[in-house]
Amino acid sequence: MKQASSFLPKDFDPKTACVGIIAGQGRYPELLRDKIQHTGARCVIVGYQNETSEDFIASFDRRDCQVFKVGQVGKTVNALKKMGASHAMMAGSITPRKLFNGLHPDLMAVQILARLKEKNAESIFSAIGDEIEKREMTMLDGRSFLDDHLASPGLMTHQRSFKIDQETVAHGISIAKEVARLDIGQGVVVNGGTVLAVEAFEGTDEMLKRAGSFQTKAPIFIKTVKPEQDYRYDVPVFGLKTIDVLKAHNIHHVALESGKTLILDKTTVLQAATEAEIRIIGY
Repeated sequence: MKQASSFLPKDFDPKTACVGIIAGQGRYPELLRDKIQHTGARCVIVGYQNETSEDFIASFDRRDCQVFKVGQVGKTVNALKKMGASHAMMAGSITPRKLFNGLHPDLMAVQILARLKEKNAESIFSAIGDEIEKREMTMLDGRSFLDDHLASPGLMTHQRSFKIDQETVAHGISIAKEVARLDIGQGVVVNGGTVLAVEAFEGTDEMLKRAGSFQTKAPIFIKTVKPEQDYRYDVPVFGLKTIDVLKAHNIHHVALESGKTLILDKTTVLQAATEAEIRIIGY
């Protein structure tokens, strides 16, 4: 039998598996749910107040869905186990400032935070994943089930003419890789030999707004991954909202690392980019 995704463990059996989605904001959890259910596997979710879409939550039977406050890690782990999850995935963003303001930590969260030397998103989510796996649930690669939504090599949009400065792209990739290695962020905007903006805690869209404010002629947005990216807890994503931000701030060239960046609703996003005259390449 053909495996449902190249990122799944070889022993994954949709007939017996139950995948629990720890769901944040955006389209990612919804797309993932659809793909999981299409394989025939059962899907349950844990959502978060004022983060997870209420429509998404309402699409589940009450037995297959639990909603908590951000920071209630113990309740999250226990709920996944109680609902019968054999596997778990993290999908969708949580408002970054809530890691510092608006967090409602339960005992497990307090214990995790106390033992972490570095309190960033990756270290926190990795520690949560460790707690999940202690309960005999397997954390899955965040690209699982979504193979056809990954960036692919070369030009992905459909412009008749294609002009992009390859030297600038190469420069941008080298800068982005170094920024990612230092765990600062996973994106940069460059123009010629100049770095216009580097992504940090504020996220991609805010970085693009800053870069666009310089009104340069040919800025290029580069998105990459860390040298040892752990895709169970952190998958770079690119979606329709970012297309809108790029268009509004006159950034018309994008380079995404192929096979590693998710383009959520890939066909729709690439069509929207084509119509907005935004050229997207995979490298």
